[in-house]
Amino acid sequence: MKEKYLSTRRTYRESVRPHDGEVRFQVAVEQTDLLIVAQEDLRHEIASFVFQVRGEIKNWILFHPEFAESLSPVIVDDGAPEIIRAMAQAAALCDVGPMAAVAGAVAQAVGDFFSPRTPNILVENGGDTYLHSTRERVVALLAEPDSGAVVGLGIEAEAFPVAVCASSATIGHSLSLGAGDLVAVRAQDARLADAAATALCNMLRSEADIASVLERAQILAEFGVEGVFAQYNKKIAAWGNVELVALN
Repeated sequence: MKEKYLSTRRTYRESVRPHDGEVRFQVAVEQTDLLIVAQEDLRHEIASFVFQVRGEIKNWILFHPEFAESLSPVIVDDGAPEIIRAMAQAAALCDVGPMAAVAGAVAQAVGDFFSPRTPNILVENGGDTYLHSTRERVVALLAEPDSGAVVGLGIEAEAFPVAVCASSATIGHSLSLGAGDLVAVRAQDARLADAAATALCNMLRSEADIASVLERAQILAEFGVEGVFAQYNKKIAAWGNVELVALN
């Protein structure tokens, strides 16, 4: 088993550089810790919105504890809140538990709700990023926290909204059943990208599994996965709409 990097210091956020006319700020509500880049400081409005979103998820889990506990898909009824139904659908497509999509779900909820007010908005939630933008962007891919990100994913201006969600067995506190250093998934839907990153990283237990990860990614393309970056030790591979950009 590879050693897991568990530092709570999110030093990678220091590399986030807003463009002219944009501001960067943090929103923390209970366990949710967001980094936001937007055209105005909306921290209080976003904090209130996140509190409401978290309330919907927590209330559902209170009466349906299997939604939080299951590592496999869970069926929810049509009367469930939209965010619950979206998480469950993404999890079913990727054959993982619905909480595998929670970080992406919260990021997308924030980005979509506030994009009419700020057409340029980046929401990063524990390594999962959802963006609305009117210009090209680069999202850093972090595989070695101590040395900082050295490569990023370039995203063209006409592609937004876009999600880039990551899963790792060696970075952070999130559960992974694999041993890979990083799997990052690009998709328009952050719930799908988040669940897919978990599913694909679960498969990555050795360098030999990288080919299988990319094959599975191509199957998930039917549902909206657009590209995948995978790393195990020094071996990396990418498939789909993945433009890698060197970062200083």
